[in-house]
Amino acid sequence: MRSWSSFAHEYSPVTSALTGACQCGQARYEVCGAPLGIYVCHCRECQKQSASAFGISVIVRSADFRLTSGDIGRWSRHADSGRTIVCNFCRTCGTRLWHGDSDAAGAISIKGGSLNAPPDLTGAAHIWTRRKLAGVCIPEGAVQYSGEPPRLSQ
Repeated sequence: MRSWSSFAHEYSPVTSALTGACQCGQARYEVCGAPLGIYVCHCRECQKQSASAFGISVIVRSADFRLTSGDIGRWSRHADSGRTIVCNFCRTCGTRLWHGDSDAAGAISIKGGSLNAPPDLTGAAHIWTRRKLAGVCIPEGAVQYSGEPPRLSQ
């Protein structure tokens, strides 16, 4: 099983400190460490959640993440992989900010659209490509998984 560090070395083009917020600005966060990886997810759930063609997930260590303001709500859903996903959102505007339990999980998935500086997707891995929308082009040479990628050790 691959480690997060080997994945981050290959696929993590973001190198500066990360900050982000919801649409209304009430919920804010910061990340003090480098991302472990970036996924562009083409599953139906990410399409619905983003109201777009795909979702962007920036994987970070839970210990590096800190909520700096805002009232966060949570709900859970089952993924096609069989896992339960904890979804964290701003209670004021409803913007989804991250997936995972930042208090218990080794890593969480920050929603890329919530970052103050958008991530560079050049080296991102594309997942659930069998569900990508017609007309969406995946860059030549990009790492791709037709469904769920192999679970990375944390």
